[in-house]
Amino acid sequence: MAKQPEFFDFDFTKYLHDMKIPGVDLDAIVESQKKNVEALTNANKLAFEGMQAVMQRQAELLRQSIEEYAKTAQSMGDMKDPQEAMARQTDLAKHAFERMISNMREMSELMAKSNNEVFELLNKRFSETLEEMKGMMEKAEAAPKTGAAKKPAGSAS
Repeated sequence: MAKQPEFFDFDFTKYLHDMKIPGVDLDAIVESQKKNVEALTNANKLAFEGMQAVMQRQAELLRQSIEEYAKTAQSMGDMKDPQEAMARQTDLAKHAFERMISNMREMSELMAKSNNEVFELLNKRFSETLEEMKGMMEKAEAAPKTGAAKKPAGSAS
């Protein structure tokens, strides 16, 4: 079994905590990033499920089309009158075209629904991230004010 590179053993959160940057809540940043990764994971899952639904529906429509084509071909073979056959073919072509337009509309609606769900999820998380950042900035701005009142021992006034 191959050994993982040392990079994978590196704990970024511990490294960031050891840096001790004043006014920066590293726990909040790490938690926010975890939520971002979780939102992206959920968005990918939604996108995959949406694509799966579209592909399943396309397969179902293809199966229906093949069945209809087989029935049509069988019924066309029984026709003796060329004018009746021509009228029937024209009617079938019109019906097939209308069905194709309807199917395309259905597919685009399915894809749009899936895309909207993914967009709404990511948009919600983006808004939450902005609010989290705003809160962190407000905390960081408030921290120096409380710390400025206290002067270190031994400092000149």
